[in-house]
Amino acid sequence: MSPWDLADEYFRKARIRRVALNTLRNEGGHDDVVRESQELVELVLKGVLRKCGVEPPKVYDVSRSLIENAARLPPFVQAELARVTLISGDLRKEREISFYGDEDFYPSEKYDDGHSCKWIGEVDWLLALVKGMFREHP
Repeated sequence: MSPWDLADEYFRKARIRRVALNTLRNEGGHDDVVRESQELVELVLKGVLRKCGVEPPKVYDVSRSLIENAARLPPFVQAELARVTLISGDLRKEREISFYGDEDFYPSEKYDDGHSCKWIGEVDWLLALVKGMFREHP
């Protein structure tokens, strides 16, 4: 499997996760929507890097790598790089707390439909932005 095929696989997996976000939201799993949104964004952005010939780092937020390799990104991604990196960075900050919580932070009590709507909207925007870079899968 080439790096480009693996990138397409990342996008395919991200699209499947996008469908799952609806189920999680409908079931009231707003904290899980946040966590799955982060994983989806991570997959998509690592796929973008691979498509551009960059080996993605093994970190959750690839913003630094996107910025360092901005000249290799398609112009339409370069034009939106600030928003892309903001989404990735913000979701990275929410990754663990939305999943594990803390003694004084119960994720199911702290996240609501507003959080779900926000992150689903950002995910949909990102998927639409980069969709043309990837081979479509049935």
